[in-house]
Amino acid sequence: MTKLESINAERINWCCDDRGISLRELAMALHFPWDFLQEALAQRKGLTFNQLRKIANYFDRSTLFFLEAGPVSAEKVHTPQFRTIANQKPTISPKIRGIVERVEKQRDVYLSLQEAIDDTDAPRFDPPALATMSVEQAAKVTREWLGLATANDFASYRRAIESKGVLVFRSNGYSGAWQIPKSDPVCGFTVYDLRCPVIVVKKMPAETRQVFTLMHELGHVLLDRSSFIDDAEDLYSYQGREKIANAFAGLLLVPDEKLNEVEDNAKPRDVSQYDDWLRTLSRELGVSPEVVLRRLLDSGRIDQTSYEDYRNWRAKQPIPEEGKGSRQYRHREPKHVFGDAYVSVVLDALHAKQITLTKASTFLDNLKISDLRRLESFYAGV
Repeated sequence: MTKLESINAERINWCCDDRGISLRELAMALHFPWDFLQEALAQRKGLTFNQLRKIANYFDRSTLFFLEAGPVSAEKVHTPQFRTIANQKPTISPKIRGIVERVEKQRDVYLSLQEAIDDTDAPRFDPPALATMSVEQAAKVTREWLGLATANDFASYRRAIESKGVLVFRSNGYSGAWQIPKSDPVCGFTVYDLRCPVIVVKKMPAETRQVFTLMHELGHVLLDRSSFIDDAEDLYSYQGREKIANAFAGLLLVPDEKLNEVEDNAKPRDVSQYDDWLRTLSRELGVSPEVVLRRLLDSGRIDQTSYEDYRNWRAKQPIPEEGKGSRQYRHREPKHVFGDAYVSVVLDALHAKQITLTKASTFLDNLKISDLRRLESFYAGV
């Protein structure tokens, strides 16, 4: 098989440094013999096209990227939004860095397909002007802007946000390119864009935690108009922009009129009974009892000690294990990961013959063609 010449080894080394891995780790990940990869890069030749393509796919780059002469310009490779996220948390894992880059590419695919099919009915991002408002006013205006119903869950909140031109991705529960590992502290992030911001939420055992993360990130989109990345500590922060995003999420999810339904005189003495006390309201709103408690705390209706005692008790409770899931529904995974707005645009572009089946498969997490056909049938209601 023909070997390539003039491979830009410096670019492969740069990508390794950028992802925080060594060349040896790259060789292990791609199942390349370590001595072979060392020698190939030292001589700048010796790799086949397929071998170089494996490296390119691993780093989400084009094969041509590693054949071009000259050093890498980080400013050209990484967008300002990516650099904003990386600078906020320099210790984020290589996996998260890769996901951030893929999110930006998916957003660009979404916008280009919208243009290709001339989708004039597609939602456009036109946020309300909240800059001069208090966080309480901003939450009220946003709730009206989203047109939220009384009862909600993650799916309905997601649809409301997507209807306003914001993409909502949720990491995959299966191991793969779109999975945020359970061990990773990142809960979610926002890649801001004037045309189409993207919110990414980590899939977690409790859907209510995903709901709060979603609205916290929406706070960054609407109030900060900037990219942010958040871990569990940020979602409990009492400082800076994170404190404001937390307050915004709580007020948006539990408006005053619903909070007033909580009967203070029914509050149990034992914090272990708080879940029962707040169950009806928390289920209606699709939030955890803790979100309601945080609102009661901020409203001065419970004290800090009661809130902290509840949190300490809750932390000691076992977290239900997720099921292993079934790959018989593999065709629906793009909907769960990328949302209806994104998937619908890809399928519309396919039906309009703007993209091929192969391209559609690539845009939908590399679905097999048979699964892609099943996804079409699912959206057609067949």
